[in-house]
Amino acid sequence: MGSDVNGAGGVGRRISARAVCAAIRDDIVSGFFAPGSRLTEEQLAKRYGVSRVPVREALRTLESEGFVQTRRHAGASVAEPTEQEAADLLDIRALLEPLGAARAAQRRTEAHVKVLRGLVRLGQERSLRRQLSDLPALDGWFHETLAQASGSPTLVAQLTQLRHKIAWVYAVDTPGRAVESWEEHGAVVDAVARGDAERARQLMAAHVERATAVHRLRRPESTGRRAAAR
Repeated sequence: MGSDVNGAGGVGRRISARAVCAAIRDDIVSGFFAPGSRLTEEQLAKRYGVSRVPVREALRTLESEGFVQTRRHAGASVAEPTEQEAADLLDIRALLEPLGAARAAQRRTEAHVKVLRGLVRLGQERSLRRQLSDLPALDGWFHETLAQASGSPTLVAQLTQLRHKIAWVYAVDTPGRAVESWEEHGAVVDAVARGDAERARQLMAAHVERATAVHRLRRPESTGRRAAAR
């Protein structure tokens, strides 16, 4: 059964294109809509319990983000990234994530540091207990909080979109990397807390390089699998 972004039946409530966009994006990233799948306004409006207007706006946004492509006489469909486009995502991450960590070291608040340390503690506990299903969400919150600490809305938006696209295109093969990954997160937070921008940049660059080594392109039959660590 399709999800209803209206909640409680959705009667009489106007749902923003932003909420519909997020719902469609989540379904693309999770593999519910596979690459190449056709996306019709009628189909999507029914799935999310909304009118066609926010669906139309959401599809335009997703096209600008690279998740959807529109062809004349064929309509909208889920994009099918080439291997080169997929490789470019990791290259861009290698540039932006270290920049975000360096900015965070310069601009973070004590509240940011407190949240980051709490996420690292939880990530390390779950990793050691092999509670791998909890890690993708914790990892996402960690990187989102670190990006927020950079104090740059533009950088936050770019990193958020980049993480969605990497999760869509790639899977991670090595669950055993989870413990190492959270140790690396902890080292980054220590540098950020000290205000050491260059050290934070170096540590994040090394983290991204190690994480990249265990990424593999998703195949259609494995699209719905989620990574345990990044």
